[in-house]
This record gives sequence, C-alpha cells and structure tokens, in this order.
Amino acid sequence: MSPTLRVAGALLFLLCGVDARSQGLLNPEGETGYEPKQAVLASRYMVVAANPLAVDAGIEILRAGGSAVDAAIAVQMVLGLVEPQSSGIGGGLFLMHWAEEARALQSYDGRETAPMAAKAVRFADALGRPMDRYEAIASGLAVGTPGALRALELAHRKHGRLPWASLFAPAIRLAQEGFPTPRRLSRLLAREKHLAMDPAANALYYGADGRPKRAGAILKNAAYAETLEQIAARGADAFYRGPIAQDVVAAVKAHVRPGDLSLEDLALYAAKEREPVCGAYRDRRICGMGPPSSGGPTVLGLLGLLERSGFDRAAPGSELAVHLFSEAGRLAYADRLRYLADPDFVPQPVAGLLDPAYLKERAALIGERAMGAPRAGRPPGALALGDAAETELAGTSHVSIVDAEGNAVAMTTTIENQFGSRIMVRGFLLNNQMTDFAFLPEFEGRPAANRVEPGKRPRSSMAPTFVFDREGRLQAIVGSPGGPAIINYVAKTLVGLIDWSLDIQSAIALPNFGAAYGPTVIERGSAYEDLADALERRGHTLSFSVQTSGLHGIERAGSGWRGGADPRREGVAKGE
Repeated sequence: MSPTLRVAGALLFLLCGVDARSQGLLNPEGETGYEPKQAVLASRYMVVAANPLAVDAGIEILRAGGSAVDAAIAVQMVLGLVEPQSSGIGGGLFLMHWAEEARALQSYDGRETAPMAAKAVRFADALGRPMDRYEAIASGLAVGTPGALRALELAHRKHGRLPWASLFAPAIRLAQEGFPTPRRLSRLLAREKHLAMDPAANALYYGADGRPKRAGAILKNAAYAETLEQIAARGADAFYRGPIAQDVVAAVKAHVRPGDLSLEDLALYAAKEREPVCGAYRDRRICGMGPPSSGGPTVLGLLGLLERSGFDRAAPGSELAVHLFSEAGRLAYADRLRYLADPDFVPQPVAGLLDPAYLKERAALIGERAMGAPRAGRPPGALALGDAAETELAGTSHVSIVDAEGNAVAMTTTIENQFGSRIMVRGFLLNNQMTDFAFLPEFEGRPAANRVEPGKRPRSSMAPTFVFDREGRLQAIVGSPGGPAIINYVAKTLVGLIDWSLDIQSAIALPNFGAAYGPTVIERGSAYEDLADALERRGHTLSFSVQTSGLHGIERAGSGWRGGADPRREGVAKGE
C-alpha cells in the first residue's frame, strides 16, 4: 500500500471516531530528541528517573542511608522543579513498594479525586456535547484534589528511614541556588500555547520578550523553595490545610474557566493502600497497580492474551510479533475502556479479566488477519456498562529505585497533560486530572464506569511494575509515562526482557509499537517501519508517529543491579 493510502486509512479511523480514543498512542508528550544510552551497573543501590538532577538527589539520600521510599520523595521533589511539565506536588501518583526482608509487596494510591461539588456533565455543553479538549484541560474545571504528598507521607510513615524534612533539602537547595534549564523543558515551553497566560508561570519560565528560558540558562524558583520548606517543617498538612491550600483554591476559582475545588476537598483527601494485581507470565510473576489504575490489569491481560495466541513462535521484531501484540492490545484495551475505574464507586472485574478461561476465550479471536476494533468482552463478575471515549493524555514521569537492603520502589507520578492545567501556585503547577474522566456520563444508554462523580478518582493507565522469578525474588522494576500508551510501552519492555532475553536497556530501547482503539501504531523512524507491507497484507491500518515513552527500569544482574533509561528523554540510571 502506498504512503498516501496509509495516511488515508488513518484519516478514515479518525473520521469514524475510533482513532480519537487513542490520542495517548498518537500524541504523546512532545518529542525532544533521541540519545542512545548504555546500561549502568551498580553493586548496592540504583536510581533511574527522568532528569539527572533528580537522580542525583535520590543517590544523595541513599548514600546517607535512606530507604527506597526516602529516595523516591527526594526524587519527586526535584522532578517537580526540573521537569514541571510532567509531575509534581500539584498532582498525583501510584507507588509500589517491595520490602526485601519481609518479602512483602504493597501499593499506595495517591490519585487525585474529583471535588465534592463535581457533576457528571462537567465537560459537556448545554446540548450534551463534549467540551473541546484543550478548553477543558487549561482550566480550573480540570483540577482535581492533589494526592502526591499524602501518598508519599503514607509510604514514608511505613517505609521511611531518614527524617521527613531531610528529604526536601536537595530540591530546596536547587530551587534557591538555581539550575541549568533542561533542554527538554525549554523545547516544550517553546511549543506550549497556554502556559504563558498564567502570570506566575509566565514570570518564571518566559522573558519580557515572551520567549521561554533557553536551555542551559539558570532557572531559580524561590516560591517553590518556600513551599517545600513549609512542607518539610510541617508535613503534608502544610499543603492540605492553611495558606497553601487557600492559594490553591483561590487560583482554581479565579481562572477564566473556574473550577470548584474547595478547602474541604483538600483537608479531607486521604491516600489509600491498595492490593497489588499480580499474575503469571511464562515462568515469571508480574505485579502491578490495580484500579483506579487500569495499568496493572491491562498489562497482565495483554500478556495473558499473548501467552495464549502463539506469541512464543514469533521471532523478535518480526511482523508476526507486531501483529499478535497489536491484536492482544486491542482486546485488552477494549475491556479496559468499558470496565476499569475507581473501585470505590464501580465494582471491578479484575479477577474475571485475568481468569484463564476468559483469556483463552478472548485469545481465540486473534487470527491471521487484523480484527479491526473489537467489542469489549463480558468477563465473570462484570456489570453491564457503556464504553466512553478515551480522554487521558500523556504527561507523567516514572521512577525506579532499589536501596542497599534490596527494598524497591516503582513510582509513576503525574500532573496529567503537559504542564497540567497551566495554573501555577507558589512555584508548582496544578494537575488537569479531571479530564481523565469520561466527558460524557453514559454511552448507548448505559453508564460509563469512568464517569465523573464527587470524590471519585479518575481512571489511569499508570503501570509501575515489578517482575519476580519463580522463587519470588525481585527480578526487575519498570514503568513509563505516556497516557494510555503506557500499557503498551511497559508490555513491550516485559516482552523484551522475558520473551526475547534482552537486558533492561535494550528492552527499553526497542521500537514502540502496538494498538489500542484504532490503527496499529509503529514508532516513526524505527526499524519496524520496514514491517509495513507485511502488516498491511494482514489487514492492519498503520499509523507512524513519534512515541515518546519515558521508560525507566532496573533488573537484577548477578549480585547487583543493571539500570536502563529511555533514549527518547533525558533520564539516566545511576548507582553505586
């Protein structure tokens, strides 16, 4: 098929409304370059994160005897400073923790919640039509109650070793003294259309001529330093009660499209400990985050379908491998879209989705040719629900850490879209997590599981993941940003590690590929573009796009650890 016909095929999906559901696969957070990277070895501990300054903060804490959770807190505070477009204290996170001595796995839910005044038709106009996406995102309506600090506080209470206040020192120091503006931040600022409308963000990131900070220019954020000093001294309460909370609420309500976040919403927010979702793949045990994240169940579902569809006979990087992976993705994403949401509001059929008999039944739908857009199945325990268009976008950051005792953290953290709601308060950006809910509350007369409800947590695709061997030893940690594409990014990396016997760096660097609700997506400029003709003969409609994953992983290497960072972003692995 000619390139023109390939483009026409992708446009047909778009016009039919199918490809609009796969925005996270086609429009990831902006691309800013590709830099090949080498795996890094360490004998005692390791940190992999999206910016070298954040990694250095984590290493500083581990060197001082801190735990993996201690290091994660320090890393997050620096990420909010040097990678503000992706995560921060104005957003939320999911954190998974492995306690080596106790052989215990725990997961912590710091997902944002809908304000108690939220209504189901929040993002619909008077005629019941969904609001323009970016009109909704860059608004006070988009801001949910931030959860990151409460989750970190809860994890620190259970797994921290160093004093809470000491974990903020690296970020406070950098904010006060300044740091070179990262190239990625500078380039994304240059493409951003909404952030400069916020006076505080404009003053911080743009010059009098309206141009963004150039890469390498020293950037200081005194307001953020002062905010962190208060949180370091008084704990998370300094954020959720008092002057900071008052300023957050005031900023949301003062926006030209005001939101309804209240002081009560902030004061009552609670992080939750959730049960991890685990399942077998080949001879490994894979564990991930459960609802309200769809990441763990959907990654496991995709892998379970691969195991039952002959993926073991597909050569690495072959058109058969891409075909089977994409078909399994379509089935897993279809179920995700219909069923997965906040378990406190909607019964979750996770056990049914991962039931071997159900996976076998769904895998039987995978044939020699592309199936198009499948309907969701009906797993055991599922309610009759309606589908809802995909709304999640692709900001976010992932952190992988192992400390000197072998305790580990996989943390995926986000303010949702690039630069979140574009509302800055006291040196940090507020999330736009409310736009992760379905814009319309029902579909074909049936309620959408992910509809807006007061106090509810929007569905996420974040997939912090642990891999264990058959004896229960931790083998690998991985996760990524990327909106709904996170699921494919993580599953691809697991396939590289487990099926194709690659090291963590090579598995991360594999071309990104897969499908969700529309075309089969192939990473533009990758070797997998050469598979196009063979895939089209199988009936695939193809889309070639930049796939800016930010995979960060660690794997066991003898008596030590090997780390890998995504060549598509600025992250690094470092250890001692």
